[in-house]
Amino acid sequence: MKKRRLVIRSIILLLLGSAVVYSLYANLTRDTKQKVAIGSEAPDFALVDMQGNKHQLSDYRGQGVFLNFWGTWCPPCKKEMPYINNQYHQYKDKGVQVLTVDIQESELAVNQFADRLKLDFPIMIDTDKEVMNTYGIDPLPATFLIDKNGKVVKYYTGELTEDKIREFMEKIKP
Repeated sequence: MKKRRLVIRSIILLLLGSAVVYSLYANLTRDTKQKVAIGSEAPDFALVDMQGNKHQLSDYRGQGVFLNFWGTWCPPCKKEMPYINNQYHQYKDKGVQVLTVDIQESELAVNQFADRLKLDFPIMIDTDKEVMNTYGIDPLPATFLIDKNGKVVKYYTGELTEDKIREFMEKIKP
């Protein structure tokens, strides 16, 4: 009986040890460098919003763009969305556009989320994670500030306060 318990404990320890080693290896070898550098041109993309309107980033040249990547399941994203909506209304007529990209969720989930929070800025879904991968997004939420010339001026990950969003909007206002 004792020998059997020792074998089972040894197997469990071996499995746990393997998991720890794999986690360390995966974290040390993954590509952690930001794919879109500050000062570089923001990669162009085109996505369709929830109302069926096509948004191509390059069409917003001459305006600042607040580009936010998010998900309905993400608690910090839920908290910042009403603030983004408030500032969208303050800055949309001052040359700053808000584009938000949900990562790979259903239209139903995104529409219910947007309706519940009364969001009315453009919301697009990156169904195949192509834009997310191009921009090197990890983790969510992630925000890029793009100036009127299409250059990335800031990359920010984490939850935004309303004051921080206002500060960012001022930074990219033409």
